[in-house]
Amino acid sequence: MKKILVFVLLASIVISCGTPKTVIQSKKVIKGYWSLDQITYSEPGTFDVTLLNDASKDCFIGSKWRFIPNNNTGIYTITDAHCIPTGDRNFNFTIQQTDANTGLYDFLLKPTDAKQNSADNTGFRLQLAQLTETTMRWEQTVSVEGKPFIIYMNFNKINE
Repeated sequence: MKKILVFVLLASIVISCGTPKTVIQSKKVIKGYWSLDQITYSEPGTFDVTLLNDASKDCFIGSKWRFIPNNNTGIYTITDAHCIPTGDRNFNFTIQQTDANTGLYDFLLKPTDAKQNSADNTGFRLQLAQLTETTMRWEQTVSVEGKPFIIYMNFNKINE
């Protein structure tokens, strides 16, 4: 009887430590190709923002993204000829459930090289605020003059 009780206890611990069902479902939905079509801010005005320590807002508009959830990697491509350099950028990502009631998740994105190595182990914490079969919205909160400033990034699904 003790062995059965210990086995049930261990099994429940293993199951409770697994990846939540909603995160697994999110990874299925995010899989594939996306276009970053709109970037807006919580405050009105014109701002000089560099996203992901890479390029300006204008360079990211129209960028193409591919998410490969089975190994948590991806690639985004800057194609605007006015942006130097253009081309592919590799990254790792993680979706972590934060609040099952609101459906908001922490989304961690870390730029890497083609071999998935990070030059400085720097990543970016974003909120995966909305994810459907066809649209996705990220929110990144930064501080400007001591006040919260939110960057909204809106994606549309291209295909799988």
